[in-house]
Amino acid sequence: MTELIAVITITVFAVISPGPDFAMVSRNSLTLSRQAGTLTAIGIGLGVMVHVTYTIMGIGVIIHQSLVLFTLLKIAGSLYLIWLGIKMIRAKPQTEGIDKPLNVPNGLVAMKMGFMTNALNPKTSIFIVSLFMQVVKVDTPSTILISYGLLIAIIHIIWFALVARFFSTPTIRNKMIKIRCWIDRFFGLLLISFGAAISATIVKS
Repeated sequence: MTELIAVITITVFAVISPGPDFAMVSRNSLTLSRQAGTLTAIGIGLGVMVHVTYTIMGIGVIIHQSLVLFTLLKIAGSLYLIWLGIKMIRAKPQTEGIDKPLNVPNGLVAMKMGFMTNALNPKTSIFIVSLFMQVVKVDTPSTILISYGLLIAIIHIIWFALVARFFSTPTIRNKMIKIRCWIDRFFGLLLISFGAAISATIVKS
């Protein structure tokens, strides 16, 4: 029971700290719709499961002990964030289609954005591996480990779904949607800064 409480508490504190996931959900909720923000949150949860899966399999330890593999993860993550940020900055002002239900392709795009942002985030990798190595006991059954992983993913989805709900409320969106292009540029610069910060850690290592 103590182990479960520790996993939940640490995950909650980790998930509410600002980062690329928060920026992505906020941007999609403000400039697209609540549905887009929620689908982005689901994608983030799926990304978390990628980190959980390779950590439970023991590959996570190998990645973090291998300078080359972990550096490759950082490079991929930083390049993706920078590319996404540049794409947002260069996006043309658009008001059509806002608040309309997403079709399947667009819904998958929103989910993919959340998935890729989290799956390529080395900080999430460090968090998941550290949590399972330092908090979870070595002799914890595999079924419990999987349950912890699902719980961590669900906590991410719930939190970011709430973030999506907040930023997509009519009061907030009606004020912000008029400056949609500037919102895109702001979050684009934010993602580029996150990518640059990851790149900086590669140079230092």
